[in-house]
Amino acid sequence: MGLKRGGLLLSLLVLPLYVPTLIFGAEIVKRGAAGMAVQVPLLLLAGITLGAAALLPFASALALRINLR
Repeated sequence: MGLKRGGLLLSLLVLPLYVPTLIFGAEIVKRGAAGMAVQVPLLLLAGITLGAAALLPFASALALRINLR
């Protein structure tokens, strides 16, 4: 990502990671406004968050290793 136009490339790579969060977040708001149960989309959103948190140290280490080469 050290390119001069790396911002555009980075946004294209990260954008698909935001889509599930937006979908489940909107579903939680929709169900909450309708008075329905919000547990299922909330648990799916929590699962995505915990999965990302579990993989974050490995991705950070890989990015640092690549940057140091």
